[in-house]
Parts: sequence; structure tokens; C-alpha cells
Amino acid sequence: MNRKFTSVFIISVTVAILFIIWGVIPEESLGSASLESVTTSVHKFIIEKFGWFYLLTATFFLVFAVWLLFTKYGTIKLGPNDSEPEYNYITWFGMLFSAGMGIGLVFWGVAEPMYHYSTPPVGEGFTDQAAKDAMRYSFFHWGLHPWAIYSVLGLALAYFTFRKGENGIISGILRPIFGDRVDGPLGTLINFIAVFATIFGVATSLGLGAIQISGGASYLFSGIENNITTQLIIIAIVTVLFMLSAQTGLNKGIRYLSNINVILAILLMLFLLFTGPTNFIMDFFTTTLGVYVQNLPSMSFRLTPFNADNTWVQDWTIFYWAWWISWAPFVGMFIARISRGRTIREFILGVLLVPTIFGALWFSVFGGSALHLQHFDSIAILDIINEQGTEIALFSVFEEFPLGSLMSFIAVLLISTFFITSADSATFVLGMQTTNGSLNPSNFIKFVWGIIQSASAAILLYSGGLAALQRASIIAALPFAIILICVVFSFF
Repeated sequence: MNRKFTSVFIISVTVAILFIIWGVIPEESLGSASLESVTTSVHKFIIEKFGWFYLLTATFFLVFAVWLLFTKYGTIKLGPNDSEPEYNYITWFGMLFSAGMGIGLVFWGVAEPMYHYSTPPVGEGFTDQAAKDAMRYSFFHWGLHPWAIYSVLGLALAYFTFRKGENGIISGILRPIFGDRVDGPLGTLINFIAVFATIFGVATSLGLGAIQISGGASYLFSGIENNITTQLIIIAIVTVLFMLSAQTGLNKGIRYLSNINVILAILLMLFLLFTGPTNFIMDFFTTTLGVYVQNLPSMSFRLTPFNADNTWVQDWTIFYWAWWISWAPFVGMFIARISRGRTIREFILGVLLVPTIFGALWFSVFGGSALHLQHFDSIAILDIINEQGTEIALFSVFEEFPLGSLMSFIAVLLISTFFITSADSATFVLGMQTTNGSLNPSNFIKFVWGIIQSASAAILLYSGGLAALQRASIIAALPFAIILICVVFSFF
């Protein structure tokens, strides 16, 4: 079959286009059959009935990844025994970070701790304890669990592709369990579920990125309004940029932009750390890191069976675990592609620890600064978030510190480069998934996926269906979680 048009490619493109059309049709025209209504109902059912499953699954992946560190298998190379890593540590970490969480960290760095501070998982809001819990759960949601989900799939893909000569697609990892059936309809279904989760997970992230760039631009420049027109223009501009980057391949566009991302992110973080309440931030980081490690087992299994009215765990933890699982095919495949030549132990340590510690420091600096302003200085950051939107949270904090406008400008630049690398990485991964695992998919295939991603984000932003898109990717996470469990046993 022509490599450009595999059955996975044709089915995935068709379903993606149908989904976009469904999302654009006004809700009043379809009633209970609208995308909004259907995804809301299915999402509610999954979260209510399978919340425990997401919780146990994510923790299982973390236990498996940590266990692998201490086994004899840790010294096995992801590739032939004489292979060397393709990228140095700085570039490798930069690419991991940019693909894995870039836009999300910038979007939620201030907002999530503030939301938990006002509505904590237990107890009263706006107290010292609420502030401590807010930071601990921010560490939890962006720490070891999500990266364990990514590492399990990334490791299996890298091992099967570079050491066992499989073709680099998710169905290939399951050959030890299902045999040659992975070459037939079963394999097509597995790969389609992975593509479906990737398309809608990334499109939602692009939508969030456009909203925040628009918020930042309107905050910086009085002539720009934070509205749908501005957001669509931003998507159009960034689409051109990431398509240009995608055409240059992995070793140019993504590689250089990932290095720029890391430099900008560290500069921004250090600047706020030293212009902000430095001692408070570092004390908060150190204390919370200890409490996070200490409480990791209990948080990993926390549900509220005797308090059915408290939906905090469903709204936050279970939502995040499903969200990370839906992102796993995209991030897992990308980090597999850039990790050839590393040992299993090196891979797990790099993928688990470096992004977790960086994310914890990020939340301590940005969320910690916001909590300090609200808790000690009585500056109503939460009121600004509630009135002007989550996307303004970061910029409202910068305004309270020296050179706030400069920091806001760097932040907008950082979100833009994260947007480009996320979309660029996703076109590359979707290209791989839909061309039987080609390590260098054609520019035409990447172009098609780039247009579909941007069109999904733009059309659903326009029709107000971004939340429906997010729910769709979380719905796709349920069957993909089952696939991931099979991946672990197949890999073992």
C-alpha cells in the first residue's frame, strides 16, 4: 500500500473531519445529539464510574517505572549495544519538556495553585493549610505520575523500535501478546485510538495556547482585544510558523526551538524568583517537595467514597490522569524517537525526575509568588482571574513586580515557541503513527496533520466547543489506558 495512505491515515483523517463538522453545527440544531451534549454525558459517566480505574492505572505505571530502575534490565540500551545517544542532555531535556507540558505549565503555573487555595481538597479555603495543600497538589498533578505514564509508553516504543526492529507504531509493541493479529484490523483499531487521542489532546492545547497569547497581547498592548478574532489570527500566524518548522525536520526546527524554550523558561523563572519573595519561594519549594514525597502513596489512592458531594478529586486529579493518558501516545512516541542509544535506567531517571523537579520549581516560583501576593499582601489575584479569565493569571502576577511588562512579553514569546514545538512535535508523531512508523514521515503527511490540528483548534474555539474537544480526548483515554496496561505486560 502507498505509505502515504495507510488505513490508519484514511480512517483517522475522516473521523477527525467528521468530528470538527459535528462540533461546528450549532447546539440548538442538534439538541441532545450535539457534540457538547454527547461528550458531556459520556464524560460524566466515565468520570463517575471509572475514576478509580484512572487512579489505579496511573499509580501502577509509576510503580512499574520505579521498579525497572532497580532491576538488572536498567543497563539495557534502547538500540544496539554500541549505539550512542543522538542528542546531548540539554537538548534531550529541552525536547522532553517542550513536547510534554510546555503550554500547560505556563497556562496553569499561577492559576492552579490559586484555585486550590480558594477551594482546597479538604478544609477551608484561604488559610495557611489551604496554601500548603494547593502547592502540594500542584506538584502531584504535574509530577511523577504524568511522566510515569509517558515513560512507560516511550520506553516500550523505543525498545521495540530500536532494539527489536519493530516499525515504531503502538500496535507493534503488542506483538508478544496478540501475535500477527496486530498487522490486521486489531492493529488498525489500536493505532486509530492513539491517533484520535493525540489529535484532540493537542488541538485543545493549541486552543489554550491561543487564548493565553491573546490574553497576554491584550494585556501588553492597549489596541489589541482579547477576543475570538485575535485568537484566530494568532492560530493562523502560529500555524504558518510551525508548518515551516515541521518541514525542516527533527534536527533543525524542533531541536533549536526546544533549546530556546528551555532558555526562555529558565530566564523567566529566575527573574521572578529573584525579583519576587525569594526566601518564601525557596522555603515553600523545599517544604512542599518533602511533603509531596511523604504523602505520595496516600495522594495516589485518594478518593472520597463517604463524601459523594465533594467532586474535587473528579474535577482535578481524575481529570488530569485521564488527560495525561490521552497525551501519552503523542509524548510517548516523541520521547521514544529522541531517546535512541540511552539505557533504560538513564531514560527513566531523565524522563521521571528532571521534568518533575523543574515543574515543582516552576509552580513554586509562579504559584508561590501569586499565593504570597494574595495571602500576605492582600492583592486580589483570584478576583482578577475570576473577572478576566484564567489566561490573565500569569500577567496579573507580573504586574506586581519590577519590569512586569518585560516579563509578560517574554512569557508571550515563550508560550508562542511552546505552541510551535508542541504542534510541530504532534505533526511529526501523527505522521509516524499513520505511515506504519516511518521515522521521517513525508512533508505532505505532516502538512495534512498540521492543517487538521489548527483547524480543529480554530473551529472549536470559534464555536465554543473547546471543552467538548477536551472531553473527547479524555473519553479516548479510557480505551487507551487499557492499551497502555497491555503495553506494560508486553514489554515485560
